Parts: sequence; structure tokens; C-alpha cells
Amino acid sequence: MNYNEEQTQYIVNEYVSDPTKATVDRLAEELEKSPKSIIGKLSREGVYRRSVYKTKTGESPVTKEQLVRDIEDALGFGSEELSGLEKSPKNILKQLRDSVAS
Repeated sequence: MNYNEEQTQYIVNEYVSDPTKATVDRLAEELEKSPKSIIGKLSREGVYRRSVYKTKTGESPVTKEQLVRDIEDALGFGSEELSGLEKSPKNILKQLRDSVAS
């Protein structure tokens, strides 16, 4: 067994109180385990939360292709009717999507 009950409880409590990569790294060092092992144990215990990538502005990332699909939907067009529009700058696509969605 890799982790005893006491270690498992300690790992879970520490992570729940501060669910960050730094906590995972600290626990791995303290218990002489790899960060992947700690993450695996936290996952099996049902408490690990994968970090979600955010852009510099704090938004969830969206692809140009998704922006074009959103514009097509807002305009009532079928899929691929605005093919090639994804080559436009992303900020322009966002503005267009927001304008037609209003």
C-alpha cells in the first residue's frame, strides 16, 4: 500500500484547505512521493481539481473556429457557411460575435 490512512487524511486535508499546485508539490516533497502520485491519490479520494486554463484577461479560452460557429448560429446560418472567417483576427471575431448575439 502506497499511503496509509493517516497519510491519506493528511494529504486530503492539506489539499482541501489550499487546492494549488504548490500544495501538491509540497506534499510530494514531504512524503517523498512524486507529484503525479499525490495527484493520483487526491483523484482517487475525489478531491483533486484540475486547474483550468484562463487567458490573460481571466476568460476561458475559445478558438477562432468556435467563435465562427457562434456567429453562424446567431445569424441562423448553417455550419461552414462562413468558412474562411476563422482567418480573421480573434479580437475582431469576438466583437462580431458579441454584436450579432445582442
